[in-house]
Amino acid sequence: MKLAFIIDQLDSIKTAKDSSYAMMREAIARNHQIYVLYRHDLALSDNTVTGFCRSLTLTDTPLQDGHWYRTGASATVPLNQFDAVLMRKDPPFDLEYVYSTYLLELAQTQGAFVINDPRAIRDHNEKLAIAQFPQWIAPTLVTSQAHLIREFLARHQDIILKPLDGMGGASVFRVHSADHNISVILETLTHYGTRTIMAQRFIPEITQGDKRILLIGGKPVPYALARIPKPGESRGNLAAGGTGRAQPLSARDQAIAESLGPELAKRGLMLVGLDVIGDYLTEINVTSPTGMQEITKQTDFNAAGMMLDAIESGIRDRH
Repeated sequence: MKLAFIIDQLDSIKTAKDSSYAMMREAIARNHQIYVLYRHDLALSDNTVTGFCRSLTLTDTPLQDGHWYRTGASATVPLNQFDAVLMRKDPPFDLEYVYSTYLLELAQTQGAFVINDPRAIRDHNEKLAIAQFPQWIAPTLVTSQAHLIREFLARHQDIILKPLDGMGGASVFRVHSADHNISVILETLTHYGTRTIMAQRFIPEITQGDKRILLIGGKPVPYALARIPKPGESRGNLAAGGTGRAQPLSARDQAIAESLGPELAKRGLMLVGLDVIGDYLTEINVTSPTGMQEITKQTDFNAAGMMLDAIESGIRDRH
């Protein structure tokens, strides 16, 4: 099979923990052909969505130039010529990202199999999508109005504030009712009331980890990656210095995963990363969920293998 990965710059990928890299290695082990392209390589030309693609081979040890890969000659290929196209570009989810989803959605009408579904990516803001499943979330407010956030803070005393377009724990604030910096925090996050943000009641179980639960084809990987905050931090994100610890799903984790999994898969979201703190769903990650390598290294469960099984099954179902 021919698989195309739309990813970040190859030289920026950290091969020891990147899930796209794990999937590519698994695909090559199964004798699939791998091609890579970047977001700006997408084009609509002569009414056909194409990609400026390069074949990719991987090395077991770094080459003389330090690269872990070799790419072939560039070629313009209609996306419908691949068995599957995996959209694995990291956020920020800006207008360029949105334009990419429009092109990928058009490619679908021309026969391309795109994972995750581009319209579903657009429709599921990774912070706000949790509101579609209110039975699993902590008290949550979404607004740009400072007085509403102050009322929410007065009611819950200890809250988390975060932008709707952030990733990796960037610009996430924990605010207490006695915090003297609340005004400047609200001004900064809402851009003086012009940008919508999310407030959530603080969940003290964050000390036990911000759990990443991977859903693949609607089914959960049996282990979560609990991202433990470093001392003095309230963010467990690995990018913010958290430590990843794989652990079996709790009964509550399993219930959340089984509730959301089939519905999200039906919407075209083959790979999803649920974030759960304590008993509460906090985010639904659909752009480029990660955590596969950490889970596999600590448990020997082949998460990338489960993903390739789902891709191969999806391809077979189309034929």
